[in-house]
Amino acid sequence: MDNDLYAGTRPGTAHRRALATEAVHAGRDDLAGLGLHAPPIDLSTTYPSYDSRGEAARIDAFAADGVVDEGPPVYARLGNPTVGRFETALARLEGSESAVAFASGMAALTAVLLVRSGAGLRHVVAVRPLYGCSDHLLTAGALGTEVTWVDPAGIADAIRPDTGLVMVESPANPTLAELDLRAVAHSCGTVPLLADNTFATPVLQRPVEYGARLVLHSATKFLGGHGDVMGGVVACDEAFARQLRQVRFATGGVLHPLAGYLLLRGLATLPVRVRAASATAAELAARLSRDPRVARVHYPRIGGAMVAFETVGDPHEVIRTVRLVTPAVSLGSVDSLIQHPASISHRIVDASDRRSAGVSDRLLRLSVGLEDVEDLWADLDQALGEPGGGTGRATAARLRVPE
Repeated sequence: MDNDLYAGTRPGTAHRRALATEAVHAGRDDLAGLGLHAPPIDLSTTYPSYDSRGEAARIDAFAADGVVDEGPPVYARLGNPTVGRFETALARLEGSESAVAFASGMAALTAVLLVRSGAGLRHVVAVRPLYGCSDHLLTAGALGTEVTWVDPAGIADAIRPDTGLVMVESPANPTLAELDLRAVAHSCGTVPLLADNTFATPVLQRPVEYGARLVLHSATKFLGGHGDVMGGVVACDEAFARQLRQVRFATGGVLHPLAGYLLLRGLATLPVRVRAASATAAELAARLSRDPRVARVHYPRIGGAMVAFETVGDPHEVIRTVRLVTPAVSLGSVDSLIQHPASISHRIVDASDRRSAGVSDRLLRLSVGLEDVEDLWADLDQALGEPGGGTGRATAARLRVPE
């Protein structure tokens, strides 16, 4: 998909640029005019202003409807130029009007829920599985929300007058289950659809094109890509972005400028990293599907760098004995990570809900990095141990090498 012409255009031109080109240049279009090559990092928390009347008018406009004009910055909680570059770039990649960045993916989701509940729309319709903390935030009702969990076919029937949001994740964490986003968006009617696109990234799919109004990313994962930055972002239309900025200002869940810089840098290599890791992941999924020590392999039709598989033997032994692959939470880094969702990322979800969503106690989630495929396979092979206790071959789920 990253070879397709992207809908965005460079300011002052009519030429449509490919996604790979946008990844390198979006958010940087003004640098040459500034006499710069690398984007600057603006660490200021406050900015001088000798026009207090003008500043008051700008604050009033922001308080009224979240308008952020092109004037000089005021205060870091209102916005930051470095973070703004990342937001511009991510919006261009997702094909949305705007994007609003936060300190983490959970802060971003919290802001969305607060926007809707602030409008009196506290009910959420959601499809499992979701990331475990997203599931918990909805289920616990900590923000005054009420959730109805449904299968995709039940979305339309679950919508009520006070429904403010429909939330899905595709491919889902951790089972990699996929949804027909276009059909889901149709089922939502006028209710905004929030699609968590963390696993796919805009390289593999852009949910806005299928009717999603909101696209959520844990930017900590593939967007950053190096396991050294935490952030979250929502790509959306400008009207919703204004409301998100108001919540961000009021609650303080801002993205640090250094994180914004690192995320913008991560976007530049996103298509290359996702394509390379996806090819390796597809090969590992194919090998695992033929291995008698593996009961089932999950790999999405759209491809990607994530593989989930269920072991015949003890999955905790695999975690204990990997040597090249790092046993750790998170994903999307240049190095490969493996974890046991039932013990960590989805431990907070009720066990019966986990299992009904397909998160079995033998499921392992592998985030494939940029190592050589043979080195990764050698590590998985030794960690899976000697054959025994299992019969037959694994059942491969939707395996293919992404184009």
